[in-house]
Amino acid sequence: MSAVQITLDAVSVQLGAQQALKGVSLRIAAGERVALVGANGSGKSSLLRTLHGLVPPAQGQVIQAQGVRQAMLFQRPHMLRLSALNNVALGVWLDRSLALNWPASKALALQALQRVGLQAVAAQSARQLSGGQQQRLAMARAWARQPDLLLLDEPTASLDPHAKREVEALMADFAAGPSPERPLTLIWASHNLGQVKRLATRVIYLEGGQVLADLPVADFFSLTILAACSPAAHAFVQGELS
Repeated sequence: MSAVQITLDAVSVQLGAQQALKGVSLRIAAGERVALVGANGSGKSSLLRTLHGLVPPAQGQVIQAQGVRQAMLFQRPHMLRLSALNNVALGVWLDRSLALNWPASKALALQALQRVGLQAVAAQSARQLSGGQQQRLAMARAWARQPDLLLLDEPTASLDPHAKREVEALMADFAAGPSPERPLTLIWASHNLGQVKRLATRVIYLEGGQVLADLPVADFFSLTILAACSPAAHAFVQGELS
């Protein structure tokens, strides 16, 4: 059985007057590919930000296993006014846990660009790249930091079909990890149920900041099983698929 990397114990999150999460308890094991689904405002982004430590719980606690490295990609990645190569290299150089000097950081950044198929645009301004290229650049920036856990917030939203396929392929490739003994854990929010079917091993359905279904992917897409587990999740899936 894979080791648990991160645990949420009865976590509630308050964002101003809104309760974004309500008593969420989860255990995420190494190598899982967990898709978060639900309508806008259901708590998906808040859950990702809480897992990454960007939003503190009002109640409950987040427990991370010792030594777990993690990175997060946002729906619209921020690009610095630098070349594609230096956007990645700067993130590596600033990561003190890697302890790399600038030449070594640039070398690792070039490897990361090669990993995502962007070596040809290494010298171009990152802000002049297409949306799909910028998302792949953000993935290169995350991969270069050698995470064990990768969080992604709607990674293919607003991308054209070709760019979506490229990002999905990278997600599947990253999930294999550097070796079978060290798979990468993926947790991502998605509105694309086809993508969820293709990539996830586990699906969590959120509504009103609460987890109403948490199932293996095959069970989640079995409407009989899902209806018995969560009528709300069943109604959501039927609405998305109709």
